[in-house]
Order: sequence, then C-alpha cells, then structure tokens
Amino acid sequence: MDDVDLLRAQQYDLLAVLLGRAPDAPLLGALAGLKGGDSVLGREVAALGALAESATVKAVEREYFDLFIGVGRGELLPYASYYLTGFLNERPLARVRDDLASLGIERDEAMTEPEDHLAILLDVMAGLAAGRFPAEAGAERAFFQRHLAPWAGRFFADLERARAAHVYRAVGALGRAFVEIEAAAFAMDA
Repeated sequence: MDDVDLLRAQQYDLLAVLLGRAPDAPLLGALAGLKGGDSVLGREVAALGALAESATVKAVEREYFDLFIGVGRGELLPYASYYLTGFLNERPLARVRDDLASLGIERDEAMTEPEDHLAILLDVMAGLAAGRFPAEAGAERAFFQRHLAPWAGRFFADLERARAAHVYRAVGALGRAFVEIEAAAFAMDA
C-alpha cells in the first residue's frame, strides 16, 4: 500500500467513526489536535480541529443525538436507501448486502444499523483502500461508484446545513470535499 492509499484509508476511517458514534473525550481531544494545511482537505481538517477544540463532550453527544438519533428520528438519515429512494431498507440496502457478500464481508451480528448506513460504507472503503479486505483490482472504485457516489456528497452537504450541526458542520464539509476528490480521482482512473 502506498502513502496516498494509507491517507485515504485514514480519512475514510475518521469519517466512519464520526458518523458511527458521538466522539468520546479521547476522540474529541484527538480531533482538537488536528492541524490542517493549504489544500482543500487541509482547510477542512483545520476547521474541524478548531471546532473540536472549543467543544465539550456533552455538547457533541447532544449534537450527534439531535442529528442522527432524535426523539423518534434524527434530523438526518445517513442511509443509502433513504437518500436514493426516500424510504429505509429498500433496494440500495439489498445491493450493498450483495456486494459485501461478494467481497467476503459478513455482517457483525452486534451491529444494529443496516449495512447501507454511511458509517459502514465508509468503513468498507477504508478497508478496501488499506488492503484489509482482499479484493480484485477495481473493486474499490466499483464499490465507491455504486454505493457512495450517487448520494454521499448530498448527505455531507445536508450535514453542513443541518440546524443541529455545529462541530458536525465541519464533518459535513470535510466529508463533502473528500467525496468530491475521491469521485474525481476514480473518474480519472476509468
């Protein structure tokens, strides 16, 4: 694995963790230590670090709850099925399950979220980029094109604009920028 793929895997991992659960104190501290650079991603990383530095665990837990869980439902639903069909547990979920099976990835029975949750899809992409999952050449690009490209950018843009978002506004900006860069890179590889 080259350095670029390692950095890509780390970016996917970071986004997967932040969408999969509210940051605890160690994660929030690590986020506060993030320093950016002059690139598009560098600026978004710096913004996330700055917001995390001034945030409290309790406030970010509440933000996560309001955004993704809520009383009855969170402000946003980070599922491919919802973004692509307007309903949960639809055909996009079945396609994800089929593709995970073809990659030899089995559902962890402890998981309560359907496999089309964006955190899970990002985690799979991290595994493909890092070589943690044995896959044929082109599998990473195919998975991205089929399961992330059609909707992840819209989700991240919605997260940037969400009423309940503060720290997660920066997560949305970082995710949107990263997905745009990935889409452009995969388009060049085609």
